[in-house]
Amino acid sequence: MKTSALSALLLASSLCSLSFAAEPTIDTLPPVVVKTVPEAGSTTVAPGVVELKVTFSKPMTDQSWSWSTAWEKSDAEVVGKPKYEADGKTCVLKVKLEPNKTYGYWLNSQNFKNFNDSEGRPAVPYLLVFNTKDK
Repeated sequence: MKTSALSALLLASSLCSLSFAAEPTIDTLPPVVVKTVPEAGSTTVAPGVVELKVTFSKPMTDQSWSWSTAWEKSDAEVVGKPKYEADGKTCVLKVKLEPNKTYGYWLNSQNFKNFNDSEGRPAVPYLLVFNTKDK
């Protein structure tokens, strides 16, 4: 299943399980991933030390994140501690990528839900998968 289809399915299942006393709004719904760097599904990411970035639909809780492996050894060597940019919506993780490898991260998952908005609502899980190219 393609990443975008899987993300849509996860969002739909998450939203179906929510109950609201009033009409839902952007403020009352959980945050969602609106952008990643590299873009999910990229196949020509340069190896080396890079910053992975995920941008959410609303400001997030500082010092709280869940960059989880999608499968065994799907993550890269971490070079620095995650941090949020000044916008409070973009989390940055500095890593060292190897050439010719597929990487996969769950940004939140069924077991890890530490990407939360300022009201404590966990972000809808998102699968970030990409490939690096030759050196």
